[in-house]
Amino acid sequence: MATVILEAKKRENLGTGSSRSDRRSGFIPCIIYGDKASPESVCISKDILNRYVHRSNFFSTVFEVKGLEKKGQKLVVKDVQFHPVTDQPLHVDFMRVGKGSKVSVRVPLAFVNELASPGLKMGGVLNVLAHEMDVICDPDNIPEKIEIDLTGFEFHHTVHSHDVKLPEGITLPINCKSFTIATVVAPTIMKKEEESEQSTEATPEASS
Repeated sequence: MATVILEAKKRENLGTGSSRSDRRSGFIPCIIYGDKASPESVCISKDILNRYVHRSNFFSTVFEVKGLEKKGQKLVVKDVQFHPVTDQPLHVDFMRVGKGSKVSVRVPLAFVNELASPGLKMGGVLNVLAHEMDVICDPDNIPEKIEIDLTGFEFHHTVHSHDVKLPEGITLPINCKSFTIATVVAPTIMKKEEESEQSTEATPEASS
């Protein structure tokens, strides 16, 4: 994945009042930390950040920010604070990625081969419970997405995080608990028919 270059300027004043002033001027306050170095407070143009912040791969993109004291630092996003009404970014946390280190990133999931799923071909619905998952990998080898093959999925087939075939060099976090990603759900009409049949079978015949 290519590195995205962002222009930034150093924040001279900190605090709530200064942050509000930056936002009124069209900039988003950001903090850069990690890799055994002191935190750096910068702000980035809101228009520039908005090009990336709502993309599904925002948390798995490697950034480089111009305007820092130390140039060439690789960064990944660890957290974003959004406005509760406008959904605009209010603050972004970037983490430095040191050379040779592994990084935990959130990668979007993509479902493929839907036509090869018997359950979906018969009118079933793919109930997606997770659209992304955290993985550990080299910052130079972050996948744009992780594909989940739906081939052979029947009704009620469920895929869990530990069932996903990860690309080479990509692993799940050590203490990651298994969670449900998606399930093929039978059509509502078919469910009602099955329930009706079960109800009929369970009803005793009227005595003559």
